Amino acid sequence: MSKDDDLLMKINNISIVFGGLCAVSGFSCDIHKGELLGLIGPNGAGKTTVFNMLSGIYKPTDGQITFNDRNGTLHILGKASPAALNKIGIARTFQNIRLFNNLTVADNIRIALHSDRKVNPLDVLFRTPKFRRDEEIMTNKVHELLTLFKMDDCYGELAKNLPYGKQRKLEIARALAANPTFLLLDEPAAGMNPQETDELMKLIALIRKQFNLTILLIEHDMHLVMGICERIVVLDYGRKIAEGTPEQIQKNPEVIKAYLGGEAAGL
Repeated sequence: MSKDDDLLMKINNISIVFGGLCAVSGFSCDIHKGELLGLIGPNGAGKTTVFNMLSGIYKPTDGQITFNDRNGTLHILGKASPAALNKIGIARTFQNIRLFNNLTVADNIRIALHSDRKVNPLDVLFRTPKFRRDEEIMTNKVHELLTLFKMDDCYGELAKNLPYGKQRKLEIARALAANPTFLLLDEPAAGMNPQETDELMKLIALIRKQFNLTILLIEHDMHLVMGICERIVVLDYGRKIAEGTPEQIQKNPEVIKAYLGGEAAGL
C-alpha cells in the first residue's frame, strides 16, 4: 500500500484568524490510516484550535482539510456538526469533560448510538417488534463497550457520580459508540494520577487495535505521549516547529527551546 493509498486526512496549509489575531498559521500534516499521532506544544500553542478545525467547530480562514471515509469518499471539511462528522467516521473528546451528568452511564453511550438507529417515530410510539429488536441491539452495544472499558458495574449510575478517571473513560467510550475510523482525543489524561494514566495508555492501545482506529491526541503528559505515539507534531505560537518520531522530538533543539525546560524535562 502506497502512502497515498493509506492517507486518511490531509491538512494543507490551514490558518485561522480571530479578530486580527492569527491563532494558527500555515499548519500542514498528513495523517495515515491506523497511526497514533501526538500533537504537543506549550500552553497557548494552538493545539486545541487545530483540533477544533479538524472536528468542525471552526472553519479555517485559509487552507483545506480533506478526509477519506471508510468507503473511500473524499470529503472537504469545514464547519460541521458532530453528527455530520460522526456519519463520515470522525469523533472526538474534549479537554473539559462533556458528559450528560444527570443521565446514567448507559444513557450517555446510548445517545451516541442513535445515529445508527433503524426505527422511525411510529415504531417508537407503538413499540413495534422492529423497535424492540433495535433496543436490544443498542443495549448489547452499550454492554459491550462498558465491559471493554471495565465499567459494566457502572451501567445504571449517574455520570456525575463517577470518579474523575471513569468520567474520562466514559467520554472515550461514548466517542467510540459513534463507530469512528478517526478518533481525536483532547488531553485524555488531564487530571489523572500516574496509575490512571498508565491504565489509559493500555486502553488507548487496546481500542486502537480492536476498532482499527486512527488516533490523534493532544496531551501534556510526556510519559503518555512518548509511550504510545509513533509520530509527534509540535506546535509553538500557532506554527509547526517539528515533526518526527518520539526519539527525534526528544532531541530537537527547537522543541527543547519552546518548552524552556518545563515539560521538556519529560522529553
